[in-house]
Amino acid sequence: MTAIDLRLAGGTVYLAGLGFREVDVLISNGRVAAIAEPGGGGSARETVSVKGLHVLPGACDVHLHLGHGSDISKPRVPGDAASETAAAAIGGVTSFIPYVMSPEPYSGQFETLKSVTEAGARIDFGFHFVIATDDQLAELPRYIAEFGVPTAKLFMNIRGDEGKRLGLPGTDDGFMLRLLECLAAHNGMMCPHPENIEAAWVLRDRVLAQDPEGAGGLATWNATRPPFVEADAIRRAAYFGRVTGARVYTVHTSSGEALAAAIEQRRAGSKLTIETCTHYLTHDTGSEIGAVGKVNPPLREPADRDALWEGIRSGEIDTVGTDHIHRPISSKDGGIWKAQPGFPGLDAVLPALFTEGHTRRQVALERLIDLVSANPADAMGLSPAKGRIMPGADADFAILDMNATWVVDKSSLATDARYSVYEGQEMACRVMHTMVRGRFAVRDGALSEDAVGTGRFIPRSLGPKP
Repeated sequence: MTAIDLRLAGGTVYLAGLGFREVDVLISNGRVAAIAEPGGGGSARETVSVKGLHVLPGACDVHLHLGHGSDISKPRVPGDAASETAAAAIGGVTSFIPYVMSPEPYSGQFETLKSVTEAGARIDFGFHFVIATDDQLAELPRYIAEFGVPTAKLFMNIRGDEGKRLGLPGTDDGFMLRLLECLAAHNGMMCPHPENIEAAWVLRDRVLAQDPEGAGGLATWNATRPPFVEADAIRRAAYFGRVTGARVYTVHTSSGEALAAAIEQRRAGSKLTIETCTHYLTHDTGSEIGAVGKVNPPLREPADRDALWEGIRSGEIDTVGTDHIHRPISSKDGGIWKAQPGFPGLDAVLPALFTEGHTRRQVALERLIDLVSANPADAMGLSPAKGRIMPGADADFAILDMNATWVVDKSSLATDARYSVYEGQEMACRVMHTMVRGRFAVRDGALSEDAVGTGRFIPRSLGPKP
C-alpha cells in the first residue's frame, strides 16, 4: 500500500465534474494519492486540518510577464522569480506561464532562463516565447519538440518601430501567416496580442489633439484603442488560424465587441480559446485609479465588464489570467500619456475574482474555479498533472477561507512592484494555504521561505487538435 505523507482533513474539496465534497485528500510523493471519506484511506505521517476551508485546485495563470525592474522581457536573477512566485502563491496560483521576449533566438537562452527561474521559483512554471524574427521562426519546431514550449506569442500591434520600447522588430500579417503555418505543422498554438495598431495610431493623434493633458484619464486611453481595434485583430488572427489549421488563444479579451468577434470566428470553425483577465472583470474607465490603470488593451466601459461577465456565465469565455507585469510604480509617472502600460495582478487574483464574480455577481463558484484551473491547464498542455484534484495529479491546492474579509494593502503584497490596483478594496475571501506538489508555499496566510527554489520548469505538449 502506498505510504501517505499528508492528509488534508475536514475541508470542502472541489472535484472536477463532481462539485464540492466533504472528503479528505491524501498526498504521497507530491501527488494526490487518493480522495477518501473523512478519516478513511489509511494512516498518514502528518494530518493538517483544513476544517471550514475550501480546498481548490491551484490556479494556473497562463498569462503574465516575468521581468527584472522596468524590463518586462525575462527574469534575469533568481530574485525576479522569488518575488513574483511569492505574489502568485499568496493569490492562490500554483503554476504559471510567463511570456519571454527577445529579439534573439531562444536556443541560446533557454537553459539560462530555466535555471535562473528555478533557482528562485516557489511554484511550477513554463514559458511562452514571443516570436518576432525569422531566426526565431526557423527554430520554432525545436522550441516545441525539444524545449516543451508549444505556445508562441505574436504582438500584432508591433508594426514599424512600435516595438522599439520592448526591443522587438516590427512584423506584419505575412509573418503571422508563416507563424501559424509552422504552428499548425508542429502542434503549436499562437497567442496573439490583438490590436490594429495602424488604426490606433490615427485615433491616438486625434485624441491627443483633443486632450493633450490627458485629463480624461482612463477614458482618454480607451478612446485611443477602442474595442473595434481589438475586434478587428481577433477576427484576422482567428481567420488566419482557420485557413492554416492552427490553434489560436486570444489573450486578454477586454470588450464586448472583441468577445463577439471571437465567438463569431469560433462558430465559423476556428480552433479558438478565449481568455480574459481579472482586471477587465473588476475595473473599467470609471475606476478611480488614474494612470495606474493604464494597460493594453485599455480598461473599458462598464457595459464591457457586464458583457465579459455574461460571456463567463454562458461558457463562451474559457480562461482568466492576470497579465501581471511587475514594473515599479514609477513606471506610472507622467499621467496617462507617459505612463507605461500594465500593472501587477497576482497577489489578490483568486480573492478578487471570487469577490466580484461569486459574492457580488452570483456566478457559480464552480464556474469561476474552472476558469483558472482545469480550463487553462487543458488549453496549455499542463493537464493532467495540473488543474484538477484527482488521484495521480500534482498535489497543487489553493485553500481558501470563503468567509474571511480583508482589505488589500501594501503589507499584503509580495510582488516587487509593491502596488496593486486592488489596494483599499475589501475582499470577501482569503487564501490561507497554497500547496505545490505537496509542499506549503503559503501556510496560515504567510509565505513559507523554504519554498524558494522548489518550483520546477514544466515542459508542455498540446493534446490532439479540437
